[in-house]
Amino acid sequence: MYARLRMSPALRSVRVNNRNMTRTMATMPVTVVTNTRANNPVSLERLRFIDDLEEMKKRCQAAGVKSLIITGTSLRESRNAIQLAKEHGCHPTRSTDFDKHPDGGPEGYLQALENLISANLTGTGRVVALDYDRTHHAPIDVQKKYFRMQLSLAKKYHLPMFLHSRAAHKDLVQILMEEGFGTNGGRDVGGAGGVVHSFTGTVEEAKDYTPQNLEAALAILPQWIMFETDAPWCSCTSTHASKPYLNDLPPNYRSVFFPPATQPERFSMGKPVKGRNEPSAVGGVAWVIYRLHRKAREEALAKGEQMEEIPFLAIAQKAYKNTIELFKLQELTDA
Repeated sequence: MYARLRMSPALRSVRVNNRNMTRTMATMPVTVVTNTRANNPVSLERLRFIDDLEEMKKRCQAAGVKSLIITGTSLRESRNAIQLAKEHGCHPTRSTDFDKHPDGGPEGYLQALENLISANLTGTGRVVALDYDRTHHAPIDVQKKYFRMQLSLAKKYHLPMFLHSRAAHKDLVQILMEEGFGTNGGRDVGGAGGVVHSFTGTVEEAKDYTPQNLEAALAILPQWIMFETDAPWCSCTSTHASKPYLNDLPPNYRSVFFPPATQPERFSMGKPVKGRNEPSAVGGVAWVIYRLHRKAREEALAKGEQMEEIPFLAIAQKAYKNTIELFKLQELTDA
């Protein structure tokens, strides 16, 4: 499940070197760390996820982010996400929570999840799917069983799907097809579309999720692309494949997308923690996609071929629009 956290209205109109980035860098699917992560038994990890949410929100605002989508990977975290959204889904690796639920087992868990959804239909959706890279958390058969059960809730409540797919492409597509999500985003059976997050498959496999002929994520830019950070994980490190495309990120963007961070053991309130991804980095994600497209265009022109130029802000604006449409956040259109 996800919930949306809005920024302070007084701080939403943010400028970066006199360029308004508010509408371009807002409302991307990102995960916000809540205090549930502070229970990690490793002391160094506790420092990485120290509860500095208010400071992190300020950094988001400086980067032009005005609204966050908060994910919950279990029933408990979904409740926390909704509570956090009021104050300011079951992830595949948590599938065993169904069997462990103390009040009624799997049926009780599903009922509690349904109760949570029905009571918070505004700004809620489903974070579901399959993760075969971490079967030590939940066996494959358990993931598949409860993936289907959660799809039934998405159909019943007409919820968009935030699909998590890691090393599970074949089974994921097969189950989606069998459950009626093979065409039109499942809308014929009550669904509301979705986005594939944490996709680790090939270009050929990606074609099964969209009708476009994809080439390194370029062909899907106008119609389907959405940006996320998956914070606090999946940061753009110096060894990440995105690094070459961030080398020419303008300083005015770099200072707000990737502000200087401190080591976890030297945590200082007001500064990011090194090794912890933050929602403000979503602008860097947009820049990488922009640079990939620009490189492809340069190569096409060198061959005498024509390819449309898409400016950085246009790419970000389109991703923003796609996100609003999928997650039904139209109230942000004129915000």
